[in-house]
Amino acid sequence: MKLADISEIELDDDPFRPRGLSFTKLHGNGNDFILIDETSREQVAENEKKRFAIAVCHRHFGIGADGVLFLINSSRADLGMRLIQPDGSEAEMCGNGIRCLAKYAWDTGYVGEAFDIETLAGIIPVQVRERDGFFWTKVDMGTPKFDRPSIPACGQGELISEEIEGSRVSAVNTGVPHAVLFVEDMNFDILRAAPSIRHNSLFPEGANVNFVKVGQHLEIRTFERGVEGETLSCGTGSVAAASVAHRMGLVDDEVLVQTKGGPLLISFEDGKAFMEGPAVTVCSGELSEEYLWNLSMEP
Repeated sequence: MKLADISEIELDDDPFRPRGLSFTKLHGNGNDFILIDETSREQVAENEKKRFAIAVCHRHFGIGADGVLFLINSSRADLGMRLIQPDGSEAEMCGNGIRCLAKYAWDTGYVGEAFDIETLAGIIPVQVRERDGFFWTKVDMGTPKFDRPSIPACGQGELISEEIEGSRVSAVNTGVPHAVLFVEDMNFDILRAAPSIRHNSLFPEGANVNFVKVGQHLEIRTFERGVEGETLSCGTGSVAAASVAHRMGLVDDEVLVQTKGGPLLISFEDGKAFMEGPAVTVCSGELSEEYLWNLSMEP
């Protein structure tokens, strides 16, 4: 669109110019998100959500984040959550993201200490507590799915310690597909090690890639699909790592997973996995009309 065309645009019809587009930024162990509250009305038009997320997640030309959370209403649960990632794709579920959304919902008085959130991966039960200024969330992550069609992964049976690209790889779906590799040394170039597995034809929808070191606790580094890089923490990845380690008899029913951004407690009960961890509100603000206007002018 040429600059000369600006005067001919009806501003009120622009999907990027709802008056007072407020946001809240939160993080779970350094995995950060921009939250847009759409419980009262749609703030960003559906056909613009992808472009909006790509722009505002940019760490130089936007706010900067690992994704945009849209808090929405749900007919099946107390609240609904959508996550649009920095590349514009939509993730089925996000462990750190759901804790951040729970923190916002608790702070705004939308929920009590126990509630359900609808995601593309299903309805997720959540429990929250706040004590001495610290907010903590326990998330019922459901039953980890090891069968290949549910991951999804090509082939039959479970994918446990199979050689792929010269490494022993396991896979599980904990809301989204995850590949898990156990390593002895965590000092390596993840941007070189992960993409060949993340894009391997074995995973028709791609996979997040987790490198895990087993000790008194699990140490983890995660390359996230959609972010296309390493994040400081990944909730579903931590659950995936613990689930594979638990299935292989490497950990007990409760294990601490140390991400780069902080610890998560993963436990198993009656086949289900539970994730416990913090969420922090960073700031709240409003996207300027100047920023939204410039964004609406981009081709």
